[in-house]
Amino acid sequence: MKDPRDIIKRPVITENSMNLLAQKKYTFEVDVKANKTEVKDAVEAIFGVKVEKVNIMNYKGKFKRVGRYSGLTNRRRKAIVTLTPDSKEIELFEA
Repeated sequence: MKDPRDIIKRPVITENSMNLLAQKKYTFEVDVKANKTEVKDAVEAIFGVKVEKVNIMNYKGKFKRVGRYSGLTNRRRKAIVTLTPDSKEIELFEA
């Protein structure tokens, strides 16, 4: 069993992800090997909420070059986690 904090890397904070907060949808960058079940269990363990469903997207690394050296940036995996209607909110920004 992996540690939940190894699966959930960080919240993704963009204009679009902030608009989804009203629908109880939270966006996280997750481990590239994590599946939907592991992401669901990790979010429930860390934040103490109930997860309804998880959508996952993969991002390939972008090609970059510096001088004559070329390579790819790290690939990423993003998860959009939908909470159940009766679940409490996740506090991304504590006041």
